[in-house]
Amino acid sequence: MIIKAIRNWMLIGTFGLALASQTFAAEGSGVVTADPTKHFDPKGKMPSDYTIKLREMRKTALPLADKRDFEEAKKGFIAAPEYKQIMAEAGNVAWDMGSYEWLLEEGKDFASIHPSLQRQAILNMAYGLYEVVPGKIYQVRGYDLANISFIKSDTGWIVFDPLTAKETAAAALKFINEQLGERPVVAVVYSHSHGDHFGGVRGVVDEADVKSGKVKVIAPVGFMQHAIAENVMAGNAMTRRMFFQYGVLLPRSPFGHVDQSIGKNTAAGNLGLIEPNVIIKEDIEDLTVDGVKMVFQNTPGTEAPAEMNTWFPDLKTFWAAENIVATIHNIYTLRGAMVRDALEWSKQINKAIYLFGKDAEVMFASHSWPRWGNDRILEIMRTQRDAYAHLNNQVLHLANQGVTINEIQNVYKQPKSLQDQWAAHSYHGSESHNSRAVINRYLGYWDANPATLDPLSPRDSAPLYVEMMGGSDKIIAKGKELYDQGKYRHAVEILNKLVFSEPENQPAKDLLADVYEQIGYQKESPSQRNSFLAGAFELRNGIPAGASPKASGPDMIRGMSTGLWLDFLGVQLDSAKVDGKHFTINLVTPDNGEKYAVELNNATLTNIEGFQVDKPDLTITINRADLNTIMMGKATFDDMIKQGKAKFAGSREPFDLLRSSMVRFTMDFEVLPGTGGKRLQQPTGDPFEIVPPAINVITD
Repeated sequence: MIIKAIRNWMLIGTFGLALASQTFAAEGSGVVTADPTKHFDPKGKMPSDYTIKLREMRKTALPLADKRDFEEAKKGFIAAPEYKQIMAEAGNVAWDMGSYEWLLEEGKDFASIHPSLQRQAILNMAYGLYEVVPGKIYQVRGYDLANISFIKSDTGWIVFDPLTAKETAAAALKFINEQLGERPVVAVVYSHSHGDHFGGVRGVVDEADVKSGKVKVIAPVGFMQHAIAENVMAGNAMTRRMFFQYGVLLPRSPFGHVDQSIGKNTAAGNLGLIEPNVIIKEDIEDLTVDGVKMVFQNTPGTEAPAEMNTWFPDLKTFWAAENIVATIHNIYTLRGAMVRDALEWSKQINKAIYLFGKDAEVMFASHSWPRWGNDRILEIMRTQRDAYAHLNNQVLHLANQGVTINEIQNVYKQPKSLQDQWAAHSYHGSESHNSRAVINRYLGYWDANPATLDPLSPRDSAPLYVEMMGGSDKIIAKGKELYDQGKYRHAVEILNKLVFSEPENQPAKDLLADVYEQIGYQKESPSQRNSFLAGAFELRNGIPAGASPKASGPDMIRGMSTGLWLDFLGVQLDSAKVDGKHFTINLVTPDNGEKYAVELNNATLTNIEGFQVDKPDLTITINRADLNTIMMGKATFDDMIKQGKAKFAGSREPFDLLRSSMVRFTMDFEVLPGTGGKRLQQPTGDPFEIVPPAINVITD
C-alpha cells in the first residue's frame, strides 16, 4: 500500500515540494493518516526505554513555564472554516489539516516525538482567520506551510506571500472575503524567492491585471533569477533528498511526519508564478500602494538569496518575511542548497532592530504567529539575531582552535541564555548540521587530515571494515548490543559499514533501520527526525518505483532564462558519449532578440549570451515562445521545423549528437545501499525538455 501510494504521488504532477507533499495519496484522492496508537510499518518499533528516559530528561530542561507562544498563537482569532481539506483542481487533496488532529488529543504525550517538537507541532495547528492589527492586517494560517497575509488598503487587499498552491491561496481569499466583506486584490508582495511564498499567486490575481498594471506584484531585486535558477541545476537531486528532509514518504503519525516546524506541511496543488511588475532595488525603499505606506528592507543572502522585510510606519508594524520566525532556520538545508551566511543573517536582523524595532508594536511573518508589544518584539528579534551570530562566531572560534567539520557537531552548543528561549530552538535547522555548515562556508568540506582528502567510496571501503570486524554475524551481534544499551550513534558506525558492504543483507538493514528510528524519535528538528525516519523506511521497504512527474510548470519555464536552459543541458550531457567531438551552434530567438553561441569542446557544453560564432556548424532559429513549448515537453524541435516555427541552417549532426547524449534524470536513484534504486542513468535521446523534478521549487 505504501509503495503504491508513493507511485500515485509521483504520477500526480505539479512540481518541487508542492508535488512532494502529496504524500500517501490513496489513488490520488487523499492523504493517509495512520492510526496514532499503532506503528504504520509492520517492522516499526516503539520508542525504547532509553529513548523514553532521554525524552523525560530533555523535557525537564525545556522552558515549559513560558507559555507566551500559546497565547500569541491564538490571539486575534476570528473564525475557522468548517472544512479541513482543500481539493486540488487535479482531484487530489491539496491540503488536509485534519490529518494532524491526533496531535490535539488532550493530555496526550507522545513518547516517539521530542517534547519540544510536539509543542511546536501543536502550535502549528492554528487554522483559520486571525486579526493582526485591528481593522488593517489579517492572516489566514494553517492553509499551507506558510501564512498568507492581507493588508486592508483604501480599496482592496494587499496580499503578502500567496502560499504554494493556487487552490489554497484562492480558498484563503474566499474565506477572508466571506468573513470581512468582498474586496479586490490590488497588490501582491513576494517577500522572497521560495515557492511557498509565490506559488499560489494565480489563486488571488489574474495575470492580465498584472500585465496591464491594474494589480501590482512587488518583489525584491533578483527575485525572478533566484526563484528559478536556485532550483534547476541540481533540482532532481534536491527532489530526491526532500524525501528525507521533508519526510514525504512518511504518513502523518507519531511514528512518522508530525510537523515541518515552520508550518504543518506544504500544499499539493497548482504552483504558478506571475512575474513581478515592481522591483525593490534599493537597500531601503519607500512605496505607497493604494493608501498603504510601506518601507522595504532588502536582505539578500539571508534566508533566501532574494528577500525583503517590510515596515508599515503608520501602523508601527514590522513584517519579518522569513528572516525572523519561531525557530532557528537552516544555514544548510538538508535537501541541498548553497550554504547561507549566518553572520549576514544576524546583521540584517540587527539592521531591522535599529531601523524599525525601537518603534514596532506588532511583528508578523510568513511563518508562525505574530508578536505584540515593543519589549516582546525586541526580545524575539535580539534572540534570533544573537543565535545566528553566536552560531557563526563560536563555530569559527572553535575552528580556529582546530575543531574540524567532522567534530564540530559534537562540540558546539548554544549558551544557556539562548537554550532558555523558545525562539532560539533549532526546529527547521539544527545545531549539528548548521554548525557543520558554518565551517563548510569558511573552510570547505576537508578537515585537513590527508586521510580524508581523497577517500575511498563507502562501497569500496566498507568490505575492508567488515572483514576486519570479523564479518556480518559479529557486527550484527554488536549492533544489537549497542542498540540495547541505547548507544545508537555507535551502532550506526558499524551497521552502516555492513549495509554498504552487503546491501542485500536484510537483517543488517532492518537493524540499522531500528537504530535510525530511535535517533529520529529523539530529534527536536523535524528535518533531522524526518531524515532518520525516512532512512529507516527505505532500508525496510526499498524506495518507490514509478514514473517521474510530467507536469511542466509553464510559469516556471517562461521565467527561466535561455542561458539557464543551456546551462542545464550541459548538466544533462553524458560527457563520455561526446568525448573527442567538437561543434559550434548559434542559437537565435528573434521574438526576444537573444543570441547565444554554444560550443561542445573537451566533452563540455558551454554557452555565451550576446555572441555568435563566425562559421557555426549549425544555426538554430526559433522564437523563445516556441522554445518554451519544447522545454515543457509538449513538442519537439522536429515538430517545430515541420510547423515552420523553427529553422536549422547547416549540419544536423551536432543536434542529433546532443539529442542522443542527454540523460533525463529521475528520482529513483539509490541513496542508501540495497534499497532498489538506480546507480547511474543512461541517455534517453529526448534531451530538451525541462520537466520536474529537474525544476525543484524549494520552500525553505
